[in-house]
Amino acid sequence: MSPTRDTAVACAPVNLASLTPQAALPSPSTAVWQLGPVPIRAYALCIIAGIVVACLVTEYRLRRRGVAPGAVLDIAVWAVPAGIIGARIYHVITSPEQYFGTGGNPIEALYIWQGGLGIWGAVAGGAVGAWIAARQLGIPFAVVADALAPGLPLAQAVGRLGNWFNNELHGGRTTLPWGLEIHRMDPNNPGQALRDEVGQPILEPGLYHPTFAYEALWNIGVALLVFAVDRRFRLGRGRAFALYVMGYTAGRFWIELMRTDEANEILGVRLNVWTAGLVFLGALVYFLRARGPREYLVPIPADAPAPVPGGGDVSQRDLSRTETSADLAAPRGYRVVDEAEFEAYQKTGTAPTGQPGAPAAGQPDAPGAPTDQPAASDVSAGQPDGPEPEADAGSAADGVPGNESGTRSTDRDS
Repeated sequence: MSPTRDTAVACAPVNLASLTPQAALPSPSTAVWQLGPVPIRAYALCIIAGIVVACLVTEYRLRRRGVAPGAVLDIAVWAVPAGIIGARIYHVITSPEQYFGTGGNPIEALYIWQGGLGIWGAVAGGAVGAWIAARQLGIPFAVVADALAPGLPLAQAVGRLGNWFNNELHGGRTTLPWGLEIHRMDPNNPGQALRDEVGQPILEPGLYHPTFAYEALWNIGVALLVFAVDRRFRLGRGRAFALYVMGYTAGRFWIELMRTDEANEILGVRLNVWTAGLVFLGALVYFLRARGPREYLVPIPADAPAPVPGGGDVSQRDLSRTETSADLAAPRGYRVVDEAEFEAYQKTGTAPTGQPGAPAAGQPDAPGAPTDQPAASDVSAGQPDGPEPEADAGSAADGVPGNESGTRSTDRDS
């Protein structure tokens, strides 16, 4: 028997890259670009784009409910800054060790450009800002919230693209075809990936669940759900917004469980999982308890004549303010009506005058007036009451024939 001889066999070199499946989602290696001395951050651009989307959707829906054109800009002036402040406050409160723990720098809690925004604080802060704006405009807050309901998840979906640029908020390892490549980012050069000796960006080994993409797709689904349910059931009194909250938190609950980035925990469960569950329950209770028809608004023109102080001839009144284009464009308040009255107003251009026996705005119910029959009311923006002329026809009302409930008495921050 001849002796066994060792035979050399050539093998292809094996490295981590060759073990990675060919199908993969790439990630950008750059998230910040320099325009001279000014850094242009992809995350900020995505947030701004999301805000624009939310404003466009909200403007469309507000006008369908009778609000004057451009009101969303007045709301955004308050809601956007308040939302950013709220988002930062939530992040700092829930991650205090980064700023007040060992090695932390408290002043960095103000460095919002370094990242760290919590969606829960953004919604809460933005709601406060929108409430302030709604009071100034004389629009019931529930109308603003319902108009925003489908636009907000679309804005969140666009904003999640910023996490893709930052190579962050991903899940654990996966071999699925849509697994995500993740770059090793340079801690000394924010927004840039580390590079090897030949200048190529360095990838983390393997592929990862793109949980930010899961959330973006879920949010688009939530927006479509709110659109469909609101169109079918004519939601009002803040119920469309409650539906958005329920839809978003249901998705955030299971997506949060997939994430692997560091987070504070309670009883071994990530804090945001607890938050999502509690907020979902709160929204569900509100959705089930809130009742009443959808509110529509009829504008009270800014140039409506006001009573002459002390009586006397109308010639004694200064008309200069009512002749400016700005005053003519923005109503001084709104009257809340039901859908049938709003459709009649759209057809005739004549503002409804209320029902027989309905109390006047700000007056107590008349004796014997039905208590289960809502009454028309003015929702003014702090201007003196006066005779109400015919208002111009607004935008078209949503879809189906109106219900038989009357208008309701409300104040402007309902």
